[in-house]
Amino acid sequence: MADITDIKTILYTEKSLGLGEKGFVVIQTSPKLTKNGLKSVLKEYFGITPLRVNSLRVDGKVKRFRGRVGVRDDVKKFYVKLPEGVNLTNVEA
Repeated sequence: MADITDIKTILYTEKSLGLGEKGFVVIQTSPKLTKNGLKSVLKEYFGITPLRVNSLRVDGKVKRFRGRVGVRDDVKKFYVKLPEGVNLTNVEA
């Protein structure tokens, strides 16, 4: 079952802010979350029914720090098209 804890962050990058002008919001989640799971979380916690949801799986990069090898976590990005006039900042959760 999808839960609000599966959402890691809402991304605020140059690309995501440009998409925000077109009604999209970019959400970074755990890799196990599905499109239907995200839709149910948005409906349950924010009261929003998204118009469209696209997903992108991002594998963690291998990084070195002080000679030690580490791996960043895998994440999933969702590009969510919100209804006209709705954004996550003016929603009462």
